Amino acid sequence: MPFIETKTSVKITPEQEKELKERLGQAISLIPGKSESWLMLNFEDNCRMYFRGDNSDPIAFVDIRMFGNPNRAAFDKMTTEVTNIFGEVLHISSDHMYIRYMATTDWGWSGSNF
Repeated sequence: MPFIETKTSVKITPEQEKELKERLGQAISLIPGKSESWLMLNFEDNCRMYFRGDNSDPIAFVDIRMFGNPNRAAFDKMTTEVTNIFGEVLHISSDHMYIRYMATTDWGWSGSNF
């Protein structure tokens, strides 16, 4: 039950969104027990964002939430992959993005909780 929410300061074209969707769908499997079949995505582009007091370079905030316990080794691999994906697809430098992980044991779906 992962959810990846992305905010970027740049426009995301439909083609880029499709590529992000596909690549994040593959990347989520780096976290044990997670797969694209349960992945929910949200993309917010053209956000008014500043990093270090500046907005002249592309910026991204990627929020990865999931049901279960934290897996720091898997999160390390996922960070590397997410950084590569956003760098290649949207040309966002790795030092202009934050990636946050939140794992929880409280997650609802289809009218009940896991």
